[in-house]
Amino acid sequence: MFDITQDTVQNIRPSRKKPLFPINDSLRQYLVKHGREGRLPASYNDLCRFTYSIPLKDKKGNDTHWETVMYDMNVWQYLRESLVRIYAILKTEGDLTFTSHLDVARVDFCAFGNSQPFRIRIVNKLNDNYDHYYIKPADASRVYGLELEHLLSPDRITFLTHHDTLVEEHIPGIPGDVFAQQHLQEPSFNPIRFAKEFVKFNERCFVRLLGDMRSYNFIINVTPDIEDVQYRIRAIDFDQQSYEGRKNLYLPQFFKENYAYVQLAQKHLDASSIAQYQTEERTMMAFRLVSSRYRVKELLDIMHDADISKKEKIQQLRNELAAHFHQPAFLRCDTMGQLVKTQLKQTLRKSLLLIPKTKSRFDD
Repeated sequence: MFDITQDTVQNIRPSRKKPLFPINDSLRQYLVKHGREGRLPASYNDLCRFTYSIPLKDKKGNDTHWETVMYDMNVWQYLRESLVRIYAILKTEGDLTFTSHLDVARVDFCAFGNSQPFRIRIVNKLNDNYDHYYIKPADASRVYGLELEHLLSPDRITFLTHHDTLVEEHIPGIPGDVFAQQHLQEPSFNPIRFAKEFVKFNERCFVRLLGDMRSYNFIINVTPDIEDVQYRIRAIDFDQQSYEGRKNLYLPQFFKENYAYVQLAQKHLDASSIAQYQTEERTMMAFRLVSSRYRVKELLDIMHDADISKKEKIQQLRNELAAHFHQPAFLRCDTMGQLVKTQLKQTLRKSLLLIPKTKSRFDD
């Protein structure tokens, strides 16, 4: 799978701009049922009322894609209290006991990308410790992506919606592009273990059709282990959940931004090891699917008729997946939700059949 040329990598590119898709009534009811929808004291549109902004630089003085925004005093007094309360809702289910020593240190805005998010920095006034969360426009594609990540990945995700606003927790880690630039040559870096994790991440994205996993759209967590370290790659951007028409856009291995990681896999893993790690990841995804099968089925039933892509992209993806798997079932799919369900069946069926009492429920 990783035997590709750099020319092939350079030619892969997602859409420059993806439209936002509204959350329909069925998805809204699902979010309410599972505690993802709640009343928020401030909205995305409230944060858009800033008066001016200044470029935000990193610790080395380099420009970032973020700008720190400023508000009129009357607007800021309202927002300041509301943003602290949103943090409490996100972290402690609305318990305001500890909010007296919390404050908003900074609000940053990013015009780069589809979601144009605000990043809120919350600081503890007693010890200067800080945390972040994000406020974005509510997009059905992103919500489906967040839920599928929560249910089918090794990690849990906390997020909330309210009307046209989406609030996401911050996912800590080293950005993939920074890791490639600064950490691959460190003495403690274990290329074999990292290559294994990249293969698993590549498989995980493809199985649930999460696209555009270029290096700056995922982070790396490094965990000390017995005499060594372990790596975990986590997606942090879910705008491109089941939107693109080209199959390879759902495989991180094909992006030029990830070429350093592809080279590691090519250099340190043989074909049998890659196949083993892909099977391991599909098996773990099958177990996660079984443990959350009722909720996954409910989500996929809602996603079945959801409008989250363009007709020509759906047709292209179903044709490419049908050719890739030699499976005509994809050709009967008319929506991205149907393609996700068929993809899960196609890639996880073998693993699911090894788990007792799951086949009939998943095939409903």
